[in-house]
Amino acid sequence: MNVLVAGGSGFVGRALCRVLAARGHDVTAASRSPDPSVLPDSVATAAVDVTDDGIDGTVAGHDAVVNLVALPAHVQPERSHETVHAGGTRRLVAAAERAGLERFVQVSALGVGADVDTAYFRAKRRAERAVREAALEAVVYRPSVVFGESCAFVPFLERAVPPVVLPLPAGAGRLHPMWVGDLAPMLADGIDPGRAGSTYRLGGPEVLTVAETVQRIVGDRVVVPVPGAVAAAGAAVADVLPGVPVGRDQYRALRHDNVADPNDVSAFGAAADDLLSLGAYVDAR
Repeated sequence: MNVLVAGGSGFVGRALCRVLAARGHDVTAASRSPDPSVLPDSVATAAVDVTDDGIDGTVAGHDAVVNLVALPAHVQPERSHETVHAGGTRRLVAAAERAGLERFVQVSALGVGADVDTAYFRAKRRAERAVREAALEAVVYRPSVVFGESCAFVPFLERAVPPVVLPLPAGAGRLHPMWVGDLAPMLADGIDPGRAGSTYRLGGPEVLTVAETVQRIVGDRVVVPVPGAVAAAGAAVADVLPGVPVGRDQYRALRHDNVADPNDVSAFGAAADDLLSLGAYVDAR
């Protein structure tokens, strides 16, 4: 199959391209500035910006599109998420319909299925809606946070977490971190005909509190619960400070569980306990 991976030279994209190429597919990695050095030699590249019109020529000639184009959840302002996640997805979907493609694989996020009210998740919901309403055989993936080489998640926590003391909103939710090396083969299965119409919620082998997640990555901290009203006020102030990576949207997201329940990894012949844990990954770095 001839597969276009939008966002193909990014963190998850390069892992997916390796899997697809190893399975014998013809793969094109598309992004604004594709980097062939991070991809197998057999993977072609295309320079594409999904926020612009005129992507039909890149989409045409493929059998399937996998949409991985995304911004990290902590990126601001809101226009960025709406433009990239919602608008970019709508353009890809429309181009895929015009080209008569067989498959469209949308990589979304777990919080889409909850009532998390942030710019990131609002845009992700609109993107999913565009995919589901299209005349395409579509598959949607909702992974929890994904970690691995070149990810944004681990460096973000390493940069944002202060030394010694870790203030966290009281009642912060839980996470279900998943290694990109476990996720990529499952995403590659999404182009199979039997997957059409499915939505998969995916997580790793451990459900962790935010404090446990942070401590897996940066080591022990003294956790200080911050009352909700105080945390909300602090997040509001952080929103207007330049260079601060945590604001009101991050506070809202932290209050909700980001857990795959049920965890659909079994649909891909995997057992959650056999997947790589965050702690094991960090220890092996």
